[in-house]
Amino acid sequence: MPVVINKADLPFLGSSYELEGYLYGDAPVCIILFDGPPGSGPKLHRHPYAEVFLVQAGNATFTVGGDTIDVTGGQIVVAPPGIPHKFVNSGAGTLRQIDIHANDRFVTEWLED
Repeated sequence: MPVVINKADLPFLGSSYELEGYLYGDAPVCIILFDGPPGSGPKLHRHPYAEVFLVQAGNATFTVGGDTIDVTGGQIVVAPPGIPHKFVNSGAGTLRQIDIHANDRFVTEWLED
C-alpha cells in the first residue's frame, strides 16, 4: 500500500521540512527539504551513515571533513558516514536542496554550539 505525505504535514524546523522514514511505511531513509535564506544552514555535525545533498537551486559552501567546496544548483554532495560536515547558503538568494539520510531515523552528533 503506498503512503502519500503532504509536505505541510511534516515537522517544520527553521528552514526545513523533515521526514523520518520509520514513521511512514518503514522507508529506509530520512529526508530534509531545505529552503533557506542567505547565511542559513546547519552547524558542524556528523552521522553514522552517509548523507546525500541534492542541491536544486542556489549556492552553498560545504565543509566535509577537511574539504571546503562551493556548489550550485544541479550538483550533488555526498558526506560519508562519520565525517563531520556542514553547509551554509553562500549565495544572494534562496538555497533549495533535498538532503537524504541513509537511515530510517535521524542520528546526529552536533559538534558545534
